[in-house]
Amino acid sequence: MLKKKHHLLFAIFALVLSACLCALPIPITPTVQPSPPIVTPTLTPVPPSPTSSDPTIGAAGLGDPYYPLMGNGGYDALHYELTLDVDMAKDAVIGSTVLDAQATQDLSAFNLDFSGLTVRQVMVDSAPAEFSRNGSELTVIPAVKLTSGTMFEVRVGYEGTPKELSDPSLAVGDGIGWLDFQSGVYTINEPSGSMGWFPSNNYPTDKATYTFRVTVAKPYVAAANGLLTDTVDNGNSTTYVWEEGKPMASYLASVNIAKFNLRTAVGPGGLPIRSYFESSLTEADIQAYDHLPEMIAFYSNLIAPYPFEAYGVVVMPESVGVAMENQTLSVFGADMGFEDSIAHELAHQWFGDSVTISNWPDIWLNEGFATYMEWLWVEHTQGKEAYNSQINGMYAYAQVFFPPGNPSPSSLFDGSVYIRGGLVLHALRVTVGDETFFDILQTYYQRYQYSNASSEDFIALAEEVSGQDLGPFFDAWLYGSHMPPMP
Repeated sequence: MLKKKHHLLFAIFALVLSACLCALPIPITPTVQPSPPIVTPTLTPVPPSPTSSDPTIGAAGLGDPYYPLMGNGGYDALHYELTLDVDMAKDAVIGSTVLDAQATQDLSAFNLDFSGLTVRQVMVDSAPAEFSRNGSELTVIPAVKLTSGTMFEVRVGYEGTPKELSDPSLAVGDGIGWLDFQSGVYTINEPSGSMGWFPSNNYPTDKATYTFRVTVAKPYVAAANGLLTDTVDNGNSTTYVWEEGKPMASYLASVNIAKFNLRTAVGPGGLPIRSYFESSLTEADIQAYDHLPEMIAFYSNLIAPYPFEAYGVVVMPESVGVAMENQTLSVFGADMGFEDSIAHELAHQWFGDSVTISNWPDIWLNEGFATYMEWLWVEHTQGKEAYNSQINGMYAYAQVFFPPGNPSPSSLFDGSVYIRGGLVLHALRVTVGDETFFDILQTYYQRYQYSNASSEDFIALAEEVSGQDLGPFFDAWLYGSHMPPMP
């Protein structure tokens, strides 16, 4: 994800401060104590209690340091089928989500993360199931206990008007999740917003494949992750069927509905590039994305072949100051169509979407990597001098930032995670040399593609590939209060 204010500041400081490294501000060590997350209310017991000592009740959360009730224990999500009938005039949804999952323990009850919309029915393996709700926790009690290793299906029927969710880390308009703007509906979920419009195991480590069946009145168009596999003409409405066949974290799931114009292109190896531009956007707005095939080719050669079945963008006419790397289909506000932002969201397809963080405090593995990949695009297109100038400016600017390996819940998307996170990689490159550095990036991607990694995983891999003890390096650059000197 990228917020506009970061890039405005990046540009200003890169130009002004790159020549002023001798007059750096005094480093500031901000407080980084986690504040209570506001997206999931404190869970109180409901029958059967998710906090019960009964070992057959799946945990109500996965214990993230900042979002302890996000995600759920006791099962592995395998595939989601989302069916949404969307009334754009009323901003109302009649929906169902079918989750195919596998029990990882004996289960007499388990939870889904789901907020706001009215649940009408829950079924497990075609049998009605009891359910109860407490805040964003939907507790499901199947008629027959599920045994460990069993494959099972959960069907949740619901309806209502999706509400934006508050989160301590980010707001787009009033919140995140299902965003209803004048031009249409767009979804920007990171980190918690997807539970506002479909029930899920809402945590990055439980990836699944997806099917979306979205019905909207003509002339609206629905764009989602993956490939458009079917379009059904219902007379006054159209059903769009999208399939995402690669594992995807729930926060990257995306449904976007507007009066779109479709533009297509072809990337490396025949990769389909399909982009959706809201109909009021100008040709200049659209042409800003013409470099996508070249960018995809650059990152594919640098790291690994593009990891998914398609790519493209959704561009809304509203200026919201945010772009989001939804898997295969990044979403941009009208004010975010500049080259480094476009490169940033594309780079996330490798680092963030294919290789995904294991917990939210490790967000620098997403944002620091994508920021550094932007700088590599500058080096590729403008040369080493432009790259060095940008690094010098960023280094001067980052003197006031807290360590990127330890953000607070309200600072997950602050400048330190992006800029100082990117500088960690530049400093590593200088320390180990270009050949070893790019070997580290490629090996890291290959080892963890389509799965999850932590800061500890990356550090161990960097030491393995380089043959060096990098503990002191990462202690200083990731966790040290003061910005280290550039090696």
